[in-house]
Amino acid sequence: MSATLIQTKKRAAGALFALALNQVQIHQTRPLGSSIAADSFSSDRRLWVHESSGLLRPIFRYLDIDSAHWTDLETTATSSYVKNHVGSFLRVLAEENDGTSTKVEEQELALFKAVEAMESNIGTSQEYYERKKEKHRVYAHEWREKFLVNESVAETKKHLQKKEEKDCKPPGPEQVPTASTREVEEKTFEEAKMIGNRRKVAVLYELLSACLADTPGNDHNKSERSLDGYDARHRAALRLLTSWFDIKWIKMEAIEVVISCSVMAVLKQGDGKENECTSDDSWEKWKRGGLIGAAAITGGTLMAITGGLAAPAIASGVSALAPTLGTVMPVIGAGGFAAVASAAGSVAGSVAVAASFGAAGAGLSGAKMARRTGSVDEFEFKAIGENQNQGRLAVEILVAGFVFEEEDYVRPWEGQNDNMERYALQWESKHLIAVSTAIQDWLTSRIAMEMMKQGAMMTVLSSLLSALALPAALLTVTDIIDSKWSIAVDRSDKAGKLLAEVLVNGLQGNRPVTLVGFSLGARAIFKCLENLAETGHVGIVERDVLLGAPVAIRDEKWEAARKVVSGRMINAYSTNDWTLGVAFRASLLSQGLAGIQPVDVPGIENVDVTEVIEGHSSYLWATREILDRLDLDAYYPVFKISHTKTQGTT
Repeated sequence: MSATLIQTKKRAAGALFALALNQVQIHQTRPLGSSIAADSFSSDRRLWVHESSGLLRPIFRYLDIDSAHWTDLETTATSSYVKNHVGSFLRVLAEENDGTSTKVEEQELALFKAVEAMESNIGTSQEYYERKKEKHRVYAHEWREKFLVNESVAETKKHLQKKEEKDCKPPGPEQVPTASTREVEEKTFEEAKMIGNRRKVAVLYELLSACLADTPGNDHNKSERSLDGYDARHRAALRLLTSWFDIKWIKMEAIEVVISCSVMAVLKQGDGKENECTSDDSWEKWKRGGLIGAAAITGGTLMAITGGLAAPAIASGVSALAPTLGTVMPVIGAGGFAAVASAAGSVAGSVAVAASFGAAGAGLSGAKMARRTGSVDEFEFKAIGENQNQGRLAVEILVAGFVFEEEDYVRPWEGQNDNMERYALQWESKHLIAVSTAIQDWLTSRIAMEMMKQGAMMTVLSSLLSALALPAALLTVTDIIDSKWSIAVDRSDKAGKLLAEVLVNGLQGNRPVTLVGFSLGARAIFKCLENLAETGHVGIVERDVLLGAPVAIRDEKWEAARKVVSGRMINAYSTNDWTLGVAFRASLLSQGLAGIQPVDVPGIENVDVTEVIEGHSSYLWATREILDRLDLDAYYPVFKISHTKTQGTT
């Protein structure tokens, strides 16, 4: 689609991307309330928009922007007048093309239709979503009854009744985002309303193609690109850009799948034959320098980013879109996409294509990594949902850390309404089940029940946070938990290091990763981020959510961990989670604990989920509700709360 935008609009698109890329980096270390605030230029060569970063200049080259303008665009990206610049460049994109050819208009329309059709194809139907919600509601009710222990039996029953009533209500207007009015104003641009949706889709399509393309300079200096595949920092910038464009993120996801189809078609065309309609010079130039050309010339090295597109479920969709996609991609043609549909329609074709992608193309499903280290006995990814091998260019890894049986590694995450390729990590079940069971046994013990009925546990938590001595009644019981807990903590740290190795080795297919975990699973993820920071591997993790994390606030590398997460990093905590406090007691509590209080590090979203979490085991069934409220598809901080609540995201 590079031919659809004239030079001035290409420059405007590149400038907007540069502005978004720089803003995303700023948000790593600054509160999002100052989202379009002034920022002085820094000569730090690690800046994402700096000439040496390898993140921006390949985009400019792909867009065929005159190199004489590159330095000015990089300087503009770090300007103190970001909001004014965004508005100006949006106005340029809104202008009508002078002398736009009928062919270009047809291509833009064809692309828009293809994206709309793909959006409809990948979207979750309301009926399907409601069925999953009902199934999850039954699971939540069952486990709440089995494991929940509150301050008193009477309060527990009362709370359960209110919880059931709330669960039966569909999400409605009474739920509002907690983002401040100022943030909402700053992420909204009136100029975006002047741009038609076709133009927005064309710009985003071209920018994503540029992010994925292998476009070295004349000297073939491969070092310009810091990461092969789809860089998480690029995806975070595109997420912010869709916010500025005022369009839903699912449209960007549809564009990702359309491009996956295109890449797949090139691979299927392996013999290098070209469609007869590619004689146009502009298409020839684009094919040589862009995504399709790179895929063909390099023998399909970019194919790993798709994680294996061919799958029976997508065959009918690609087949139906073949004529339209052929118009969008004349270098492939309808015949190329028809061949993709044919290959996708057979399991054999799927296996053959996945094999051609190499190890990464097979995805994480079934990958057993524990044998690589003697200190971790179990480490295996299990596929969740139906998005595997569907051309999704993003991966979500979900890590449970408080489990009573193997199914608990998967059940908390089932039925989530998103469009990523999702995997649950099953790790060290022997130790996690042992410590979870020990804690639960203690919670139902006579001593613990008496303390609950007397309302003493909140006092205990206050004492723990104040680093005071534990009540004598707790000492003997916590000794029973301590040995199992210390082993589980040690294994979680090692599992985190192993997870970092998986990501660095690209077993997820060099695609942006979202990490979500609760309890010791959140600790494993934090240790993964620490390891990525230590080894300098950025651009892999796009978003991170830590729920009830047993991680000390002080003497841990929170700032370093934040810098390897390109987009939102969220610490969800519950002030009444005294179970976590008791388990993770002693000296570490004097340093603060992320699972029960905020982390005072700029760029980290602290979300109080006390309203949702009734006890540490609640994360087994309440995680889905928390994720729904967080609205992770949004770029800006969101945590939906009842209109009766006044407390928001801190």
